[in-house]
Amino acid sequence: MYSTRRTFHRLLSTSLVAGTNLPSVGRACAAAFAENSTGPLETFVPTRQITKGPHHHWFGYYDKREFDPTGRLILANQVKFEGRAPTGEDSISVGYVDTQRGGQWYEVGKSRSWGWQQGCMLQWLGPNGDRILWNDREGDQFVCRIFSMKDRSIQTLPRPIYTVSRDGRIGLSVDFRRIDNLRPGYGYDGLADPNVNERAPEDSGIWRVDLETGESKLILSLADVVELPWPDGKKHAEAWHYFNHLLINPSGDRFIVLHRYRPKFDPKSLQFEGGFVTRMLTANLDGSDRYILDPSGYTSHFIWKNDHQVTMWTRPEGERNGFYEFTDQSREVIPVGHTQMPTNGHNTYLPKPYSDWILNDTYPDRATSRQTVYLYHVPSQRRFDLGHFPSPMAYRGEWRCDTHPRSNDDGTLVAIDSPHQDGRQVHLLEIKEILDQA
Repeated sequence: MYSTRRTFHRLLSTSLVAGTNLPSVGRACAAAFAENSTGPLETFVPTRQITKGPHHHWFGYYDKREFDPTGRLILANQVKFEGRAPTGEDSISVGYVDTQRGGQWYEVGKSRSWGWQQGCMLQWLGPNGDRILWNDREGDQFVCRIFSMKDRSIQTLPRPIYTVSRDGRIGLSVDFRRIDNLRPGYGYDGLADPNVNERAPEDSGIWRVDLETGESKLILSLADVVELPWPDGKKHAEAWHYFNHLLINPSGDRFIVLHRYRPKFDPKSLQFEGGFVTRMLTANLDGSDRYILDPSGYTSHFIWKNDHQVTMWTRPEGERNGFYEFTDQSREVIPVGHTQMPTNGHNTYLPKPYSDWILNDTYPDRATSRQTVYLYHVPSQRRFDLGHFPSPMAYRGEWRCDTHPRSNDDGTLVAIDSPHQDGRQVHLLEIKEILDQA
């Protein structure tokens, strides 16, 4: 049987932050770093912590739905340790905070399929706020759980889910075993990749999943995309290919996926050398009508602005790094906010009537080790910082705590993950006053 995640990597990563794997020591370490090695906490809008110790809490990625339609119930993951990569035996609790009941925590289930960056893909499913979706492991497969708020029942689907359509009917699945080998921190440990020796396997790719029945179909394989030439004219069949970061457009008829490869990978030791190369593809929900939207090799964070336009951090040919607006199935590219958004971040658009606003963040500043969460008003090109949040040096690498800002359905509340107080916790920011005054 093939090995799962690198044992050496796990032992090394734990030793680098010795002591931070225990809740009490982890909190003390975080507090010491926050006081001695970072700039001060500064907030410019009403901000409060909504999760509590002794356990740590976070949500994960910025493109998932954390708030229920009322804005009252806010999803989060709960974990007992920090400071190391998770193993296949580490479980977390998933649940929600009721902001109208004193921040009471309600657990709805567990997960053994998770990572620090994206959690277990926890999110509200569909527009009604009556179902919660997350990934888990059952036996020798990763699965998806769907919890009903109505009767507290849990439905299990035979594939893990990466992204869902807004109506809650369709999900897209990828091979988290392969991601775990080639992009540690974004896949799931615990199951070996049967295609570990294959550079672009035919039976690994993207599956479309019916979230009602669990029926799935492979719609795009790695063998398919490796046949699409890169800008240099090569197919790079000698490299090791994988899919990462999928997102369905608002109407649910097309999706984005990042196709990535690593030039060198040892399937025996699970070690790779150097970085990865990225291109962005779009396709219909059945895998047809494929289009290479950004062939640059540098695509990073992105979001659908609407059904046809995508705003992303990248470096188009002949241009500098920055945020750009691309139009699907078109060569139209427009720079966005280069002066006010000069660094990479986790960008989304607020919902109507505030859809001219981009919600974004930064990585920790080198001088102050603080992460900034901010709003950018596209028409006026004005930026409004919401806060500077200390990020202790213990939170780096795979177990870093990016703020990953997420808004509620009316765009007036923002939730972030931050380790500046009591370790990794969820904080709530009220932004309506800024929106109304701008």
